[in-house]
Amino acid sequence: MKQLLTIIFITLVVYACKMGSKSKIELESETEVTAQKTTSESNEWIYLFDGTSTKGWRAYNGDALPPGWIVKDSTLTFDTQLGLEQDYTGGKDIIYGLEEFDNFELYVEWKLPKGGNSGIFYHLKENIPNAGPPNISPEYQLIDDENYADIHDLTEYNISLGYTENPGELKPLQQTASDYAMHAADPDKKILHPFGEWNSSKIIFTPERVEHWLNGKMVLSFVPWSEEWYEKKNSDKWKTSEHYGTFKTGYIGFQDHSSPIWFRNIKIKKL
Repeated sequence: MKQLLTIIFITLVVYACKMGSKSKIELESETEVTAQKTTSESNEWIYLFDGTSTKGWRAYNGDALPPGWIVKDSTLTFDTQLGLEQDYTGGKDIIYGLEEFDNFELYVEWKLPKGGNSGIFYHLKENIPNAGPPNISPEYQLIDDENYADIHDLTEYNISLGYTENPGELKPLQQTASDYAMHAADPDKKILHPFGEWNSSKIIFTPERVEHWLNGKMVLSFVPWSEEWYEKKNSDKWKTSEHYGTFKTGYIGFQDHSSPIWFRNIKIKKL
């Protein structure tokens, strides 16, 4: 009887060891699955506009959208006529105000009218005295490269920036997909669809490298906060803008330039 009890005890110990080993394997497996799921979720797109509502969007330094910004035909658009019809004195640049982003991949589709002008802001901060989006945030330029200078007189503005040769021209640093007034997009790689047609833009931001894409082609890359970056910043348009490009997290925004603009398929991925 004593021998039988000893055998039963040994059997139970062996079984318990096996169960413990199995539980550990299962736990490791579950941990791996959880880690994979977390990684997968972190790589998922976050849609900033669903085509039906303006949820999350508001005026820069404001509580609601400025007049003129509406949803129409499943696009987020600025209607200049609506904007003029209402008594409003604030700025009309807008931000996605539900969340700030640091490292990201942003994708957006857009179109402009003839002579249109807008831009995409990132790392944008609010409530900074004597400063607004253009001299706080880097800007991915959106503009009608071909026709803008024919409709708008750039001479005085460009001369103020030191452009004495052909000051009426739209300069490379002012053209679509450029990092406005900092880094010019490569004209040999650009495929810009004409006004009235849809274009796609992508910005990939990490501290090691920034990329600007236009219609599926990378047209510009640079290293933020590098020695070269500071040389550019301190020698041209932004040399007196102490806050320009200094923030490492902030809002995504769109620029109002008193021009109609249409956006759709606005999405962002955290990196």
